[in-house]
Amino acid sequence: MTPAASWLPLRPGERAVAIEVLLGGPLTRTELARRLGLSAGSLTRLTKPLLESGLLVEAGTPGESRQGRPSQPLDIVAESRSFLGVKITADRLHAVVTTLKSDIVDRHDRPLTTHDPAAVADLVAGTAAALARDHPRLAGIGVGVGGLVEDRAVVAESPFLGWRDVPFAALVEERAKLPVVVENDVAALVEAETWFGAGRGLDRFVVLTIGAGVGYGLVLGGRRVRTGQEDRGSGRHWILDPDGPLTPDGARGSAVSLLSVPGIRHQVLAATGRDHGYEEILALAGAGDPTAARVIGAAARGLGVLVSQIADVAMPQKILLAGEGVGLMDVAGDTVRATVRARRHPLAADVDLETRVSDFHDWARGAAVLAIQVLVLGAGSGRGTPGSA
Repeated sequence: MTPAASWLPLRPGERAVAIEVLLGGPLTRTELARRLGLSAGSLTRLTKPLLESGLLVEAGTPGESRQGRPSQPLDIVAESRSFLGVKITADRLHAVVTTLKSDIVDRHDRPLTTHDPAAVADLVAGTAAALARDHPRLAGIGVGVGGLVEDRAVVAESPFLGWRDVPFAALVEERAKLPVVVENDVAALVEAETWFGAGRGLDRFVVLTIGAGVGYGLVLGGRRVRTGQEDRGSGRHWILDPDGPLTPDGARGSAVSLLSVPGIRHQVLAATGRDHGYEEILALAGAGDPTAARVIGAAARGLGVLVSQIADVAMPQKILLAGEGVGLMDVAGDTVRATVRARRHPLAADVDLETRVSDFHDWARGAAVLAIQVLVLGAGSGRGTPGSA
């Protein structure tokens, strides 16, 4: 079997079949034809070149019969291409290699000793070259940064990197000689969860992240809603408790002041004079330390208020709570859920709240999914993703 060289030459019908199998497979021909509204003959015509190229494969054991002919599920050859996903933080570059189905097959981190855009682009390209030795079918690079990104190519503003109007996709493409797409890190995570994760197949879906800050992503009609306000620090202005804490990064009682890791650490430091790590604060709260318990309790109630507001306004089928700060749920999840119930109508349906502690490799995987989208949708970096609202 020869792996597919690229999806770019595919005709629209062939591409539709391939994407449906990628996102929903393995699928029998009967189910695939039903989903796409195709006749058996049309489906056979469209799948033949995909099977011959090795992009699709017949998987599993013979299943149902159609017109007396055995039908085996069709699946994507996940290893036909690899993708590099990169999450850039203030002091490190976190990279992963994924398959076409976004499964992580390799990880690689490097220290970031400078924020000079050209030097950071050199580091990303060097990481790609090093990983390509073990993953020679590398087909694209996705980069996630905290900040405002325009056209999936230009970092318009990233305060923690000190960047303004940096054409980072072009800088990396010039060095790596691969397609590159750059996006806000929360937006990348939302795309990954919509295609391959908790939001797969859902019409209305929300991702809420807590960590260094507070992030929000909304999916409607199965597509991420894109706005010019992404990563404009909205959480600094979501007031959850007007009498709540005031921290350096957020207004009094805002989501950032109450929920972010720096906000929680600042509150404990201000009350005790000691700078505790986030995990230590959670452990102290769980053990009954009065200061830590008070801060974590207020955070849990604030999170419950925020979740209830999102549920009432956006009416999502599911809310995914992700990020480095989600350990809050292990210590005070009952308080969060009780607050949600108290804030909503007694007859309102329960909120489907899924929690997942995410490390930087999960964020990097989100960036890799951006590169997967560029390949399978035929969109160049900087043109945006078809299907994003």
